[in-house]
Amino acid sequence: MQSVNSESLDRLYRVILQLKSIEECYDFFEDLCTIKELRDLSQRLDVAFLLDRGLSYQAVAGETGVSSATICRVKKCLDYGSGGYRRAIDRAGAPDEKGG
Repeated sequence: MQSVNSESLDRLYRVILQLKSIEECYDFFEDLCTIKELRDLSQRLDVAFLLDRGLSYQAVAGETGVSSATICRVKKCLDYGSGGYRRAIDRAGAPDEKGG
């Protein structure tokens, strides 16, 4: 995948890493992103969790309402990406285990 490294992204990621609670995350991301952007980001993570559980594209689309193109992109990242989804899934555990 294409790298998007930059000083601005480094700053953004450092700021995110400094947030200390879910409430701080809500406050920051609600200021930073539109509701649609937040929904899109959270849906992609949902798709990754569902694909990781072995659900079919059709089942994932039915459960999340996302397009097959989005599901395909997430699957491609899971299989061939930089490992970000995999690391997040492994650290978070199943969504129902962590209240997500």
